[in-house]
Amino acid sequence: MNDHVAKIRNLAGLATPMALRVAVTLGLPDRLCEGASASSVAAELRVSPVSLELLLGHLASLGIVERVAEGYRTTEFGATLRADAGNGLTNFLHLDMAGGRADLAFVELLHSVTTGESGYTHRFGKDFWTDLTEQPHLRASFDEQMTHRFRSQIPGLVAGFDWGRFTKLVDVGGGHGTLLAAILAAHGSLRGHLVDLDPTATEATRTFSLFEVQDRAQVTASSFFDPLPAGADAYLLCDILHDWDDANAHRILARCVEACTPASRVLVIEALGGRQDNTEFDLAMLAIFGGRERRLDEFHALASAHGLALETAVVLTEQRNLLEFRLA
Repeated sequence: MNDHVAKIRNLAGLATPMALRVAVTLGLPDRLCEGASASSVAAELRVSPVSLELLLGHLASLGIVERVAEGYRTTEFGATLRADAGNGLTNFLHLDMAGGRADLAFVELLHSVTTGESGYTHRFGKDFWTDLTEQPHLRASFDEQMTHRFRSQIPGLVAGFDWGRFTKLVDVGGGHGTLLAAILAAHGSLRGHLVDLDPTATEATRTFSLFEVQDRAQVTASSFFDPLPAGADAYLLCDILHDWDDANAHRILARCVEACTPASRVLVIEALGGRQDNTEFDLAMLAIFGGRERRLDEFHALASAHGLALETAVVLTEQRNLLEFRLA
């Protein structure tokens, strides 16, 4: 039984997760790459030297830093947390970036489980998307996070479906446009139209130029709660619906259907609940957005309310499916 208690204490402890987040927020893995004393770093950062010493002591026990003659130095393991490591961890952990700030919603998980509502809104007094709009640095870090997250997935998303059967594709909430640009680059006869808020939409224009598909790509700076460009062959929602509760998911689908022709398709790329979902990620979607990874029957229910019928379901990668809906 003692082993069980120790294991649960270890699973439940908040000290280490928060110590890592504070270390990244203060930039300690970068500042200590050559070694420095706690007092000198504390003076540079204007933090309590006694408190910083306590934090560094715990980081040393984790192998993030090591004690050396001059004080503390980042280990090879700890260098994984450096801002220039290029692995997305800084965004994920930094408390003043979108990813790290969003994780603080877990403090309100009881509220989310009790009400089904976003813990983020309960904690910060505004929803995640409003926070991004009001704080441009959060939006920039969120866009960066999404681009990094999709990087390894894009080849499978492009190769796993016959995008070439369409002549015009609208990417609804397409972010920096990395996925749409890759699809256009693979299909020379296809034209694309990306819809997202500024300044994200402006960055998408740069992405299309980088992929040399700008002559076949159009960008509209707009919300997907507003009317969408009408008459396209297909409307793509990639990792969009899981960010929203059912009421808002219905609003998004309604805008897609409103823009459709009788022959148009609505394409949903997401993990499927019960198949490709991750239980920890499920709770994150709940706490941050009040959303979830929906099961196939839940997608049926959402879509049928808008006269959409599921035509095909394709596994694109280990993490995502594509659900193709047509007007019934």
